[in-house]
Amino acid sequence: MDKLRITGGRPLHGEIQVSGAKNAALPEVCATLLTDEPVTLTNVPRLRDIATMRSLLDHMGVKTETHGERAGMGFHAAGPIKPEAPYELVKTMRASVLVLGPLLARFGHARVSLPGGCAIGARPVDQHIKGLQAMGADIVVEHGYMVARLPQGRSRLKGARIATDMVTVTGTENFLMAACLAEGETVLENAAQEPEIPDLAEMLIAMGAQIEGHGSSRIHIQGVERLHGCQHQVVADRIEAGTFLCAVAATGGDVVLRHGRADHLEAVIDKLRDAGATIEAGNGFIRIRSEGRLKAQGFRTTEYPGFPTDMQAQFMALNCIAHGTSTVTETIFENRFMHVSELMRLGARIQIDGKVAVVEGVERLSGATVMATDLRASASLVIAGLVADGETLVDRIYHLDRGYDQMEAKLRAIGAAIERIK
Repeated sequence: MDKLRITGGRPLHGEIQVSGAKNAALPEVCATLLTDEPVTLTNVPRLRDIATMRSLLDHMGVKTETHGERAGMGFHAAGPIKPEAPYELVKTMRASVLVLGPLLARFGHARVSLPGGCAIGARPVDQHIKGLQAMGADIVVEHGYMVARLPQGRSRLKGARIATDMVTVTGTENFLMAACLAEGETVLENAAQEPEIPDLAEMLIAMGAQIEGHGSSRIHIQGVERLHGCQHQVVADRIEAGTFLCAVAATGGDVVLRHGRADHLEAVIDKLRDAGATIEAGNGFIRIRSEGRLKAQGFRTTEYPGFPTDMQAQFMALNCIAHGTSTVTETIFENRFMHVSELMRLGARIQIDGKVAVVEGVERLSGATVMATDLRASASLVIAGLVADGETLVDRIYHLDRGYDQMEAKLRAIGAAIERIK
């Protein structure tokens, strides 16, 4: 099993190319199931989750290919397609639920395993089921699978008003894809507003879908009979960009993120500026400069455009070596403080009370062997290792490979002493 070996204490200088967003690419790969024409996605990140989703589509009968190192990936779901997602292929990836809507909309039936993924808390699929049932689907959960089909005599889902009990990103994406081929109008209330949602919508519009309001809490979709192929560029990964911003803020230095979208990271950038980092942004770039210990910043995670839960662990790592004491409140997932015990192995001072972590900044951390417990926890340990005295070994980095495209190579290119070891 691979590990990362990090020698801390080096400021970071140079440029990083921000990869395409995992959380946009995954639903967009699933959206290729909605048409029998070829679809090309560019700026697709090279990640374990993307490879898993591609293997799933291969299993279904979709023809997939890679167009060069960076050009993108091609998908052709002309058939015959087997509308099934077996447990063996999706047990490590919760995003597998995103094939349910497209399969049901186009083929009228689907059998999809209940998804797995990171152990950061419950991610119930009941909202997905309720929404698709409102569109006329019959769905039962049996033997660990969601088995969905249209009622006898119906060839298409029907438009509906769907109001979820809570904001759900993957739920919004599933309903958005399914509604494109439904009969009549679908209105999504309480829709997620993360930038990956409008990016998916723009891809669907390029395929012939009729969508309005994407990026707001109410989305209108007028169903069409069929969609066609398209070429679409995956939006830049705001969480990868935010992770590197936190790394530079912690270590000090001067780094430019190419293809970074500051307008997708306003809550994080505001906190970094309050902490004392200097950040400039323009068309297709974000530049951060940091010197000395920054000031600790409290925050509360919430749905977009608030502070993202996917940045909580990385910013906490920065708070660990900042001046002062900060309070971090996690409102999205009930088990997303698993990185705390590992940060404390490096010398961090953190106390947890339910959904609240109180972080007392220290002058320095000391290197040690730590274990990654989930994707974003992995990134927080890398940041902590970059500032710790001596050597840090980060174990179980397969979590990291699920969501970061060659993180160690990008960090090494801007001056970090980091290497992957077997």
